[in-house]
Amino acid sequence: MIDKIARSVADAMADVKDGSTVLIGGFGTAGIPNELIDGLIEQGARDLTVVNNNAGNAEVGLAALLKAGRVRKIICSFPRQADSQVFDGLYRAGKLELELVPQGNLAERIRAAGAGIGAFFCPTGYGTQLSGDRETRVIGGVHYVLEYPIHGDVALIKAERGDRWGNLVYRKAARNFGPVMAMAAKKTIATVHEIAELGSLDPETIVTPGIFVHQVVKIDRVATQAGGFKKAA
Repeated sequence: MIDKIARSVADAMADVKDGSTVLIGGFGTAGIPNELIDGLIEQGARDLTVVNNNAGNAEVGLAALLKAGRVRKIICSFPRQADSQVFDGLYRAGKLELELVPQGNLAERIRAAGAGIGAFFCPTGYGTQLSGDRETRVIGGVHYVLEYPIHGDVALIKAERGDRWGNLVYRKAARNFGPVMAMAAKKTIATVHEIAELGSLDPETIVTPGIFVHQVVKIDRVATQAGGFKKAA
């Protein structure tokens, strides 16, 4: 019987190794799998390469992982914002390597990894420092830069509902990078707020099929309260 439901976050995170490339879903604060990131901090893996849309907010989630000194390199599109003080401090001190990737390129490089595409040409970044020393080519009169896939050892994503086979349904903007990251990693771990009975999910709403998901962890929904966050009953 296929049952991908993990007993706990700690069990799901147990096999993450030092030096892993970790794909972490989320767009700003939407769809960030904070419980899995906290579990990764507790698990202790270090020297990580993290791929995310940004470089963390305040001192929670991804920023907490950076602050714990577990990340060697971050690949992202928007490293600096009003509350990116953890990233700023580490980067300016030379303690964190940054690979800056335009957002569309980032999504497509991850998607290419999941689709088995060896490389592709994209016009974004041509003639700028972002293109580095990579191969360029003129196609149809347009200048392109050769881009390579981003493969992950582990993907940490947040979904809304899932079943024991690992089929996932997302909520609104929390969908963002999760589907392509699930396809691009050797192991995908997803949190859900609800475990659905097998066969009860509408196939038309399943965005990530269970074939791309290895473990599912049920977590309590977090409700915003006047003074902070607390777990809903």
